[in-house]
Amino acid sequence: MRILIQKKDSGLYFKDIEDWTANSVHAMDFLSSTTAIEFCVLNKIKGVHLVLKFEEEHHEIVMPFMKDKNLRNETGLNF
Repeated sequence: MRILIQKKDSGLYFKDIEDWTANSVHAMDFLSSTTAIEFCVLNKIKGVHLVLKFEEEHHEIVMPFMKDKNLRNETGLNF
């Protein structure tokens, strides 16, 4: 399973800071969903969701970030 970050509006996948790709194969694979979410918070990446890709089964699960009032108050971020 691969854990990816995807822009909601364009469908592009995170590749590197300031670099996004349409091809999920070239996207950065995070070690865990927690790591991916923390990365977004630390780097102020907004308007994204997680995608869990199961290559061998040709399936993916899209997981939206939930708004957390405490997180929003502490960081100013609003996913």
